[in-house]
Amino acid sequence: MKLQLLFFSVLQDITGTAELAWISESGAQVKDLLNSLYERWPKLREWDTSLLVAINQTYVKREAFLTDNAEVAIMPPVQGG
Repeated sequence: MKLQLLFFSVLQDITGTAELAWISESGAQVKDLLNSLYERWPKLREWDTSLLVAINQTYVKREAFLTDNAEVAIMPPVQGG
């Protein structure tokens, strides 16, 4: 299935991009996607415990299933000022 990944803040520095087309296996969950991303960019794993993930602009847990053509936003913790 096709996904559109969005990376924010310091995660853009780690991945070298703000947006990326990604192919994932059918039936994959967010946690499967994250594990694949950690293989490609090992430094992302350092953020594992604090990453926020949204599918189509709705925050989800790691057990959420991915859907074809979904927009998946991966963000570091949100901080106020």
